[in-house]
Amino acid sequence: MVVATPAARPGTAGWAGLFQAAFTQSRNGMTLVDDQRRHVEVNGALLSLLHYRRADLVGRPVREIVAGGPLVSQREWERLLRERRFSGEAGLLTSDGTVVAVQFGGTPEVITGRQLVLFVAVSTSRWGRHFRREVDQALASGTLSARELEIVRLVAMGRSGPEIADELHISHGTVRTHVRNAMTKVGARSRAHLVAKALAEGHVFV
Repeated sequence: MVVATPAARPGTAGWAGLFQAAFTQSRNGMTLVDDQRRHVEVNGALLSLLHYRRADLVGRPVREIVAGGPLVSQREWERLLRERRFSGEAGLLTSDGTVVAVQFGGTPEVITGRQLVLFVAVSTSRWGRHFRREVDQALASGTLSARELEIVRLVAMGRSGPEIADELHISHGTVRTHVRNAMTKVGARSRAHLVAKALAEGHVFV
């Protein structure tokens, strides 16, 4: 799976901190991959999903856990690195050899001074490669307003609804409405899913 996020703004530690918090705290599996398609870092949710230890994956090629081998050729990979974001489906091998079907989002990201790709597992299934489509996902526009983006970023940073309301000088009810609208637009089932999808689709770090 591949997720590319826009480059972090130079000199703004807040963006790196936001990324780190979202990466470590998300219940959606995530991995940072280098330009050679090797795992640089993986989060606990991905390790739990696939039943690996961190040491089993970091430094190793992603293709080793992709059922059937690499999804794209080297030339196709280089083209994807130039894209703002991309998505797809893959079967990932767990430590016991079973396959988990994953829908992923990807965006090239520069956080540590080098280009990395963040893969976010947006949906998973152990029942084959066909995913049930939710009706509201089909209706989702995917385009978040400036206020919705601002609130999604604050949600990603762990702010509660009342804290967001206080910080933005709006009512808690208005915060809930913006969160609900953002969830509908990106087809998210929960706030955690909203953050993961926003990361995968490049919304959080614009």
